[in-house]
Amino acid sequence: MTPAPDLAIRMRRAAFNRALADADLAAIGPILAPNAILVAGTDSAVIAGRKAQLQAWKREFAAPGRTIYTRTPERIEASQIAPIALEHGRWQGVSVDGAPLASGSYTAKWRLMGADWVIEAELYLTLA
Repeated sequence: MTPAPDLAIRMRRAAFNRALADADLAAIGPILAPNAILVAGTDSAVIAGRKAQLQAWKREFAAPGRTIYTRTPERIEASQIAPIALEHGRWQGVSVDGAPLASGSYTAKWRLMGADWVIEAELYLTLA
């Protein structure tokens, strides 16, 4: 039995957060749609496609003072007419020793592909 969209997306987000904390590229890939788009919070840089995002995360993971990002969903809104949903929440970036570096709000668009929800787009707003 497939979990309800809200629970399934929250579980996928938790897996994504774990993968970021563990610098696990292999775990990030399946959570991103092939054409996933990320719009960064401060400079609005666009990272288009799973491959480009994995390359960006690989660079981030290799940085000596890397930032560990966490997204915390506050609300999931699932469509009643299509296999899509929006996730709204807060994000935070901390140093490896846990010092806060940046934070803000985000929205992510998810799509059910087969049995799994994948991220199609993420838009970030830096507030601190």
